[in-house]
Amino acid sequence: MKILSHITLLMMLVACSNIIKAQEQKPVYKLADTLRGSLTPERTWWDVQRYELSVKPDYNDKSITGANKIVYKVVKANSGNVRMQIDLQEPLIIDSVVYNESSKLKFEHNGSVWYVHVPAQKLAAQNNVHIFYHGKVHQAKRAPWDGGFIFTTDSLSRPWMTVACQGLGASVWYPNKDHQSDEPDKGASLTMTVPDTLVAIGNGRLVFKKNNNDGTATYKYNVENPISNYCIIPYIGKYVNFKEKYAGEKGPLDLNYWVLDYNLPKAKTYMPDQVHKMLKSFEYWFGPYPFYEDGYQLIDASHTGMEHQSAVSYGNWYKFGYRGRDMSGDGWGLKWDFIIIHESGHEWFGNNITTNDLADMWVHEGFTNYSETLFVDYIFGNKAGNEYNFGIRKGIHNDKPIIPAYGVNAQGSGDMYPKGGNMLHSIRHGLDNDELFRSILRGLNQTFYHKTVTSAQVESYVSKKAGFNYAKVFDQYLRTIQIPTFEYYIKDGKAFYRYIDCIKGFNLPLTLKKGGVKSIKIVPSEEWQNVSLVAGQNDLFSKQSIEFMYYVNVKNTK
Repeated sequence: MKILSHITLLMMLVACSNIIKAQEQKPVYKLADTLRGSLTPERTWWDVQRYELSVKPDYNDKSITGANKIVYKVVKANSGNVRMQIDLQEPLIIDSVVYNESSKLKFEHNGSVWYVHVPAQKLAAQNNVHIFYHGKVHQAKRAPWDGGFIFTTDSLSRPWMTVACQGLGASVWYPNKDHQSDEPDKGASLTMTVPDTLVAIGNGRLVFKKNNNDGTATYKYNVENPISNYCIIPYIGKYVNFKEKYAGEKGPLDLNYWVLDYNLPKAKTYMPDQVHKMLKSFEYWFGPYPFYEDGYQLIDASHTGMEHQSAVSYGNWYKFGYRGRDMSGDGWGLKWDFIIIHESGHEWFGNNITTNDLADMWVHEGFTNYSETLFVDYIFGNKAGNEYNFGIRKGIHNDKPIIPAYGVNAQGSGDMYPKGGNMLHSIRHGLDNDELFRSILRGLNQTFYHKTVTSAQVESYVSKKAGFNYAKVFDQYLRTIQIPTFEYYIKDGKAFYRYIDCIKGFNLPLTLKKGGVKSIKIVPSEEWQNVSLVAGQNDLFSKQSIEFMYYVNVKNTK
């Protein structure tokens, strides 16, 4: 009896432990997550047309005063007093809200969500609210990973300021509708008042610079195109500029490089070389640079880098790789500048095509991770691209699904980068038609040009253009943590094969190739299938070669 009781007790402890682990792994979402991540009634009746943001940061006090004029269109009429949800994160405070430049509005807030009471709204009317605010700014501790305002110094101990806020949200430093689905259709402006010893840069093009004769200067920048709120970013420091024009697919593209003054000599030879190669390869694969009207800027930053639209931040220390490290481990990652290539790739996937919900962030990061492989492929050759893509696979953890819950501002696994890239590489190799694959990538950027989308739309588009239903392939890699296994054996001149360890219906096509041997294209399923082999085709069924080209495990059952 004593032995039995010990066993029973042990079983109970194990069961309790498993329950605790399951509870720990299941995310707990709060009301604030829903208010931030969902399209509430207070958000859906109005559509942002334009942001006109003005800010004056105080470097010494680590605070900011500012105003944002939000021009919006009414998409759902309201006959009486209605609430408008504005997001501004604590400890920042809204001081006043002016409606259509004439009357002040009442407001209250629940944490970082502010409710502004506006009068009756006629359908299709265009109105504006001018929001004035101030306060201490949430500072980033480990930018760009945790996000916030960045007050730091350059290597000569001079003030240097910027922001990185993807995920955390632009409401960490200015009031807006902080949801990815609603970009300002008519662009945005950013006006910055800074010490006149410093230079301020924003997205798009400089509208004016004004010396205020009080120790400050004001700079205004403007973006014509729709832009994600987290991409609107100030850069303030001891910057100098050099520029050029690039002969792109849509004609001359203005390139502006803003670097700290002491970086100018090396930047003049280093940056254009990498940017030209990036544009040549990405315009080939993805289509024209999406923001010719606003130009392209590459700007020195104190953190590693971010994909801020038309104003890409750069902090890779003017070194190849990721600050001198090879992300793939095969040598190819040290032949180009990771940050310039990766963050610029987001101009197509992330900035041109933007997801409605943060849960679908793989569309940004998976495709942009794969842009690295395509860059290596274009510049160094197909073999190099394959080796690079296989090399980054070691960064996949399969800790949780890539796509998490919707409507709560949740991000999925970091596997969205290398696993997303390996999934796309697997689809490409199974398709075995690079012209078709390229047309899919270019078609995505054309069809969803300057639009917000869902993962489902992107998945459906790929399947439709490819002429094959990849729904279960996307489900497998994006919504589970299973690695499919391709199981096979060869007998009597035939190869027998199937998938195991996969969701029902998983059907990733495989094209097996080797120089001098007739290729084989198969669509395995969970049921055993077979194909007759001719001379040399036995060698196509190789664990090493299949795993090199496709993100699957391979098992020979002979």
